[in-house]
Amino acid sequence: MKSKEDLKIFVVDDDPFCRKMYSTQLKKLGYNNLVEFSNGQDCINEIIQEPIVIFLDYEMAPMNGMEALKKIKRFDPNILCIMLSGQQDMQVAVNILKYGAFDYIIKGKNELETIAAVMQKVENVIELLTQPQPNKWAKLFPF
Repeated sequence: MKSKEDLKIFVVDDDPFCRKMYSTQLKKLGYNNLVEFSNGQDCINEIIQEPIVIFLDYEMAPMNGMEALKKIKRFDPNILCIMLSGQQDMQVAVNILKYGAFDYIIKGKNELETIAAVMQKVENVIELLTQPQPNKWAKLFPF
């Protein structure tokens, strides 16, 4: 697995305080390859940088988080998108996950601790995906 320092992470939030708070938390956790954006369109314009993880605010203008999520997933379905929102509506969370978000974090509900937990899940998923897969014949004939 790539080291924490190598994982490229985008932090996208139109609120500069939130954006810095999330970036600071990620740096405390050991992730230093961060790129910040103040809106979804700028994130989409730089998606060719191939981030592994994108923290994406739900309520932004001119492109909201859901629109950005759909475009990100069309570009590369393997990018892990974590949506951050003040919305506590269960239907919003369901829709976000339906369109391919990796996780959903509610702002104002211990989001810094939740970011740490989500990043641990991200590391686990990346480790599983990067492990060498045994040959299918080796599974059938394990001698």
